[in-house]
Amino acid sequence: MAKIHSVVPIATPDASCSPYMTPEREAFTVWMKSLIMQGNGCTVFNQNGEIVYRIDNYEKKGNRKVFLMDLRGKVLFTIIQKKLRVFGRWEGYKCDEQDVNNGKLWFRVKKGCSIFKSRLSCQVSVHCGEAQTFFDIESVAGKSEFRIVDRTGGLIAEGKRKQSSSGVYLGDDVLTLVVEPEVDHSLVMALVAVYGSMHRRL
Repeated sequence: MAKIHSVVPIATPDASCSPYMTPEREAFTVWMKSLIMQGNGCTVFNQNGEIVYRIDNYEKKGNRKVFLMDLRGKVLFTIIQKKLRVFGRWEGYKCDEQDVNNGKLWFRVKKGCSIFKSRLSCQVSVHCGEAQTFFDIESVAGKSEFRIVDRTGGLIAEGKRKQSSSGVYLGDDVLTLVVEPEVDHSLVMALVAVYGSMHRRL
């Protein structure tokens, strides 16, 4: 049976770097399954096959509030879907559920209109202090694969269906996620959670 997690040796990050950012490109395995029995969510492995992020949704799929956690259960982002009639909108806060009203808005995702486009596109605004950064999430092949790019088209992260060492594709709920250097991969994982929420995978 093919292993779900990656087996490529991991690069050791520089000690001065954020624990969620490294100077080298990193690859993760995203499994759109919770390890909690009868739960929904996703589990993220690093290149050593160690769990580094998880979402455990104990309710039905499509919950409007999910929590991105590290392995120990520390909440890194609270992600809330806003109720809009036409276009979806999600907001991410760096806080847990109890502090969300006083928490800091870290990003906002707006789902684009797919009627005029051949593929789904979402606009992302990241708020860091008084500065704002903008980029897009684009679906690539159906609903499973995607790219996160900046406004000039520069690649930030890319998710593709994972292949085994023999070249066999695993299920469409198992992705290889490659994050470019000097990118906060906890933020990227939060955006992956939003993308999964759009397709009712969480």
